[in-house]
This record gives sequence, structure tokens and C-alpha cells, in this order.
Amino acid sequence: MPPAMTEPTSLDRRRFLLAACAAGGVAVLGTAAPQARAQGPVAGVSRWIELANTHTAETLQLAYRDASGFIAPALDKMRWLLRDHRANEAGRMDAQLFDQLTALAEAAGVDPRFEVISAYRSPRTNAALRAAGRGVATRSLHMEGRAIDVRLHGVSCAALRDLAVRAAAGGVGYYRASNFVHLDTGRVRAWAG
Repeated sequence: MPPAMTEPTSLDRRRFLLAACAAGGVAVLGTAAPQARAQGPVAGVSRWIELANTHTAETLQLAYRDASGFIAPALDKMRWLLRDHRANEAGRMDAQLFDQLTALAEAAGVDPRFEVISAYRSPRTNAALRAAGRGVATRSLHMEGRAIDVRLHGVSCAALRDLAVRAAAGGVGYYRASNFVHLDTGRVRAWAG
């Protein structure tokens, strides 16, 4: 008896669309549904991401880049979701973090669906966490919007750390006890917390 046929996964569809576009010289534009978008940084191809803030329970799924570049209204929405929830204060976020996240999801072979533990952190919150002995750096890149602490759906934090270290796109901290990975756009380095 032949094996049962199954519905192709969204990842299979995505690979098919990318291959078809590459073969035909066609770019997938930002008007496509998220399931038809490329995940990683591919020139001229839209990128989407899903972010779920673990502290506020807010979730966004949106295209943040298209063939023209970063999409300003999408970046504004993500900036608010990634705010310092303690101070209810948003800061500027380095958009390269989002490319870093989608590239890691693509390398892992999963959709770019992330749980966010921490992103922007106000200087006041950073100082309070540091004073409380939470292992927070005095000049944390979180205060510059250049760092994010995440989990990737369907991928262990240890595997995400390994992918990020291999990518060498910035700093990578692995916090096993708290079950998250710190990623930033600073100098390439790695540590365990």
C-alpha cells in the first residue's frame, strides 16, 4: 500500500515559490500573504515576522520589509510591541535585528515566530534591574534598541544559540535557566548567563 499523500507544508510552498521566482526572474512582492513570503534576507523579496511579547500578551504578524526596503509603519508597530513594559516606553529599534531573526528562522527551517522576553529597555529600568542584581550590563545594548531576548517556536534555545553563533551577526547570550537567547547587533561574541 503506498504511503498516504499529505498536504504540503507552508515551508514547502515557500521553497517552491522561491525556486519558481528564481527560475523565472520574478520577485515576490509585499502584497503576497505571509505564508508565501521568503523568511531570510533575500534581495528583492519580502520578509515577514511574528512577534509575541511575553509580558504584555501582544502579538504582531506582519511584513516588515519589501522590495523597496524596510516598511516604516511596520517598524513603528514592532517598536511599540518591543517597548519597555515596565516603563511603558518605546525606543528606536535596530531593524537589522529583524533580518537577523528571520535569517535564523530560515536556517532552522521554521517560520519566523518569536516569543520576546525583552527588547528595548529604558535607562531607568536598566539601572533598576542592575541594582537588583539581575546580571544586567551597565551599557546594555537593550537601551540602544540593538538587543532582543527571544525564543523561536519549534526550536530549542540551545539550537537557536548554535545557529546564532554560526551566523556571527552580533552578540549571542544563552540563558539556559531562563530559557531564552539574547541576540544583538553589537560586536561578535558569545556567553552563557
